[in-house]
Amino acid sequence: MTRILLPTDFSDNSFEAIRYALMVYKDIECTFYLLNTYTPPVYHSEYLIGSPGQIGLGDIMQESSMTQLEKLKSRLEGQYENPKHKFIVHSAFNTLLGEISEMVEAENIDLIVMGTQGATGAKEILFGTHAVHVIKKAKCPIIAIPPKYKFEAPKEILFPTDYEIEYKQEKFETLMAIAEQHKSRINVMHVRAGYDLNEIQEQHKTQLKKLLGNKALFHEEPDNGIIDAINDFQIKKKINLLVMVQNKHTFMERLFIEPIIKKIGFHITVPFMVLPHL
Repeated sequence: MTRILLPTDFSDNSFEAIRYALMVYKDIECTFYLLNTYTPPVYHSEYLIGSPGQIGLGDIMQESSMTQLEKLKSRLEGQYENPKHKFIVHSAFNTLLGEISEMVEAENIDLIVMGTQGATGAKEILFGTHAVHVIKKAKCPIIAIPPKYKFEAPKEILFPTDYEIEYKQEKFETLMAIAEQHKSRINVMHVRAGYDLNEIQEQHKTQLKKLLGNKALFHEEPDNGIIDAINDFQIKKKINLLVMVQNKHTFMERLFIEPIIKKIGFHITVPFMVLPHL
């Protein structure tokens, strides 16, 4: 059974992310973990030592969190009734990133699906930053859903790569399961940097072809910058899901890939799946 973590702050954006997960996995047996974290705004030393004004604040916030989680669970079970799906609610006095890390380990989570607000205002940058931090730290795949995204089945998937890393089957299982379920086409895109692929890159490309099989099409695009190439390709092919690897292979690649993922994480217009580093 697939185990999917769904962080929520009870906003419309987080609900749309949950809805996306339910729709993509509608024919697959899943356990969905609905997660809400809370931290009292006065979480300082006086809270820890039991300042009279703060006693019970944590209990009140926990009760509110659990009440909203149960209400959300009931709504999902009623609105998206599916015998293949099971919901578990989890409320925690913790940071979002900290609790996600703990739950991924403790519950053997296969995938995280969460909303990201984008960079159009101070509040939205904060939420966008949360998603980017989770992307950078998560030890399992994550799908970030842009605000106001209208669900489309992931029929056309874009996977940009530079063929600089090895591709191992176990790291692609989540992506391949989605592609199998939705009969998706995976468009592997390499942006030329003015040089032919070296021997190691050719080996990695062959490895990837074998791994993806008949689900993949391979594309060579002119070197006009990775972000522009992604945007241009999305327009040409009507991409429904963007997939990238969070690559920590070398220090130089880390410097290269993190700014790209941060930029895309703030400005995505389609769901963005990030596979943990290989």
